Amino acid sequence: MTALTLSTTGAATLRADALVVGVAKGTAPKSGGLVLAPGAEAVDKAFDGKLAAVLETLGAAGAEGELTKVPAPSGLKTPLIVAVGLGTAPDEADGYDAEKLRRAAGVAARALTGSKKAGFALPAASVEDAAAVAEGALLGAYAFTAYQAGENKLAPKGAEPAGAKQPLGEVALLGAKPRDKAYKAAAERAVALAEEINRARDLINTPPNDLYPESFAAVAAAAGKEHGVKVQVLDEKALVKGGYGGLLGVGQGSTHGPRLVKLAYTHPKAEKTLALVGKGITYDSGGISLKPAGHNETMKCDMSGAAAVFATVVAAARLGLRVNVTGWLALAENMPSGNATRPGDVLRMYSGKTVEVLNTDAEGRLVLADALTRASEEKPDAIVDVATLTGAMVLALGNRTFGIMANDDAFRTSIHEIAEEVGEASWPMPLPADLRKGMDSSTADIANMGERMGGGLVAGLFLKEFVGEGIAWAHLDIAGPAFHEGAPYGYTPKGGTGSSVRTLLKLAERTAAGDLG
Repeated sequence: MTALTLSTTGAATLRADALVVGVAKGTAPKSGGLVLAPGAEAVDKAFDGKLAAVLETLGAAGAEGELTKVPAPSGLKTPLIVAVGLGTAPDEADGYDAEKLRRAAGVAARALTGSKKAGFALPAASVEDAAAVAEGALLGAYAFTAYQAGENKLAPKGAEPAGAKQPLGEVALLGAKPRDKAYKAAAERAVALAEEINRARDLINTPPNDLYPESFAAVAAAAGKEHGVKVQVLDEKALVKGGYGGLLGVGQGSTHGPRLVKLAYTHPKAEKTLALVGKGITYDSGGISLKPAGHNETMKCDMSGAAAVFATVVAAARLGLRVNVTGWLALAENMPSGNATRPGDVLRMYSGKTVEVLNTDAEGRLVLADALTRASEEKPDAIVDVATLTGAMVLALGNRTFGIMANDDAFRTSIHEIAEEVGEASWPMPLPADLRKGMDSSTADIANMGERMGGGLVAGLFLKEFVGEGIAWAHLDIAGPAFHEGAPYGYTPKGGTGSSVRTLLKLAERTAAGDLG
């Protein structure tokens, strides 16, 4: 994992492989060109005040995501200057947007893969700015290389495989105040958050032959032991005894049995409890309702919701938040076999309700239903479930935005505002009552499918049926942003992203502060 330090050394004297500075598009009528962002003063001085001109000569315009490298002059201790675009320069009173700083730092960190140390001289005059730069750099420095660095018996022991460059080794944050408690706390939070998001990314990227319900549960148990989180794992026997028909029905077609994992972080002075429920389908073939060709290749990511919940609980524990946070990981592998659930089968859920399974590829809502009922039994102040639940949500909101549904408008609004604050794209979605009738079944209490149009909302209405009376609940459908198949951008890598962890952790912090919404 990339290290983070709040450097007391100035940009002119820092010894590192590179120095990162910010540049923006000027707005003043006379300037109109490139503007250096705060933090670049010492570097500009080493260029005799001509850094902006040099960068413009090389084609830099300050656009977001743009990156320009230039050799450093003799007045600096670093050999390379990396200028990263921040978009249009803001009014001096407004300062730079935190998400722009986060993304710029991520772009620079990705570009410095293979380097041991880099100084980040981006705007850091406020704690918020410093936190954004730290988060972006640590998230941007991520790389999943576990399966590229296989054992090479012909190479010297410990040798790195050809082409497998490691992420940036250390981020030295310049311009912050290392002795200030607020800056220290922000740095500690950034490290805990980024490390847990990157752990979630690792889980999402792990091939399904290595990550299945039992092995995922083992990872959770090990992390719980390390960070003081109590972990309980219900195996197949316990699930049968408890009557968890949804989890058992989805998992019965696989040789890898399902699991329900409970992670409990408690604080002795906590006054509120937040329950998080994550969909953990470690591989989704669709079951008997088999997915068509071209839709199976990335289905290892169907446990992204559980990974996000896991990461959030551990992060909350690492930060010692004054709130109880309970995570429920509903883990199963959805496979076709002679034992698999068939379309037309009826499952008796943990709640006692019966569900007619019309489509075995609508399995996420079945495992979540059991976990939601179980979480409700503990009477938390609020429940949030997270899932890569429906392709319909991707059609509605695209690949970078998750949908939010809830049984309480104020709670839904709070989560949407929190997501905006931390830089995660989201959108509030309704739960139209008229769509519920489409799930009526002549055989069971409810069917797992309803109307095709508005399928993402239908799934939300199904889940709502299993939430305890009087408990505020929200459903995050992260099917779009959970797994990124294109080229990396900002601090977002190719593959698993860790979507929703920042939102969930901020929600836990708000809950700890007594502002649940």
